[in-house]
Amino acid sequence: MSMRSVLESLESVNSKYGMFHDRTHETDPGDAKFLFSAKDNLTSKDMETCAGSRILEGYRPAFDATAIARMREAGGMLIGKTNMDEFGFGTFSTNSGFEIPRNPYDLERACGGSSGGSACAAAVFEDHVSLGVSTGGSICCPASFCGVYGIAPTYGRVSRYGLIDYGNSLDKIGVLSAKAGDLRKYIGVIAGRDEKDPTSCVQPELVNAGRKMKSVAVPKEGIEGLSKDVESAFNKALDELRRMGIDVETVDMPSLRYAMPAYYVLATSEASTNLARYVGMRYGRQDGDLSLKFDDCFSGVRSKYFGDEAKRRILLGTFTRMAGYSDRYYSKARQVRQVVIDDYKRVLKDHDAVLAPTMPFTAPRFDDISKMSALDSYKADYLTVPANIAGTPHMSVPCGYGSDGMPIGMQFVADHWDEDVLFSMAEAWEREFDIRRPEVAQ
Repeated sequence: MSMRSVLESLESVNSKYGMFHDRTHETDPGDAKFLFSAKDNLTSKDMETCAGSRILEGYRPAFDATAIARMREAGGMLIGKTNMDEFGFGTFSTNSGFEIPRNPYDLERACGGSSGGSACAAAVFEDHVSLGVSTGGSICCPASFCGVYGIAPTYGRVSRYGLIDYGNSLDKIGVLSAKAGDLRKYIGVIAGRDEKDPTSCVQPELVNAGRKMKSVAVPKEGIEGLSKDVESAFNKALDELRRMGIDVETVDMPSLRYAMPAYYVLATSEASTNLARYVGMRYGRQDGDLSLKFDDCFSGVRSKYFGDEAKRRILLGTFTRMAGYSDRYYSKARQVRQVVIDDYKRVLKDHDAVLAPTMPFTAPRFDDISKMSALDSYKADYLTVPANIAGTPHMSVPCGYGSDGMPIGMQFVADHWDEDVLFSMAEAWEREFDIRRPEVAQ
């Protein structure tokens, strides 16, 4: 499918799958070398950027995020900003203030979150790469549900300049694509030091030596609570890895059980401070009644334009940061984060990666999601959260299909700055695994 054909089909494809919040209306690729899309929490100077929130509706940035700017400099043409959970607050991209993306394998099912629109675009369009953002699993989860490859690099590998923050110490910009080789190619484009984001300035050079993966550790804690389809597909994938000459060892990583509660303390604490700027005066919607007292005006704007999940996480984060509670919750969560990092370091001394299924089940139906409590949704992230709070690079690759025909993914976690071994694993796996592309109708 040519780039021109993709551009000409954007409206009809998007009307079916709902992956784009805003998109280009150009039908001529000009001298573009490739097409790409980006999650809607990355600023772009020619498209609206809302981070899935009504409170930012109408915001048209004056600058590109560094990751988008580097994709353009490499010859990329940005074709759309992808739908997502509001500020990244979700597992299914259903907590959006705008359209909810639909899974290309079954339109009644979710794409995963919060980079759901990006995973959908990567699955639907041929030769397409999409930029996603992961805070607690928002690249690997939708990659698994939509049957594509997705990588979140080491925290600090890609500049966060131009990213609308969820959790500053957790946010990572990565890549989703149906082609394994795109992970190495496009992380190489967007990675590197950027003086506008100090956290990116301490990174070592990205290595592209093609180091092969020789061993993986499967934590017992990572194979609990799986659906039968996921368990079966994962076990078959382990057999295939052994056939490929990779040693597979089961290990104990007890800290993983504590990663999720620590994550929700850290992430919501940081979110409550990041979102405090949206008070109807300087940032975001500004149509509040300015004759009111500040607190009344502030509360009115935020009550009107924030979604229910955003309000819940702001309240949770504000509570954990209250005077007298910070040591009890936030400081303790930081200690747990260090224990998780130490556990990964211990295991990765003797193995190239830690491996587990990406998600415990296949993409759920929207009517089933509507019956889930907030806690049910949070618990679905227990396999993707640990690597995110550790800041280690992690990658989801397709590894099977359930009895319902939905894709299943498995997640490799490598040591800090060791993306090279993940790239090589994805490329080797692609040669052995037959990916099923969804039937795309316009």
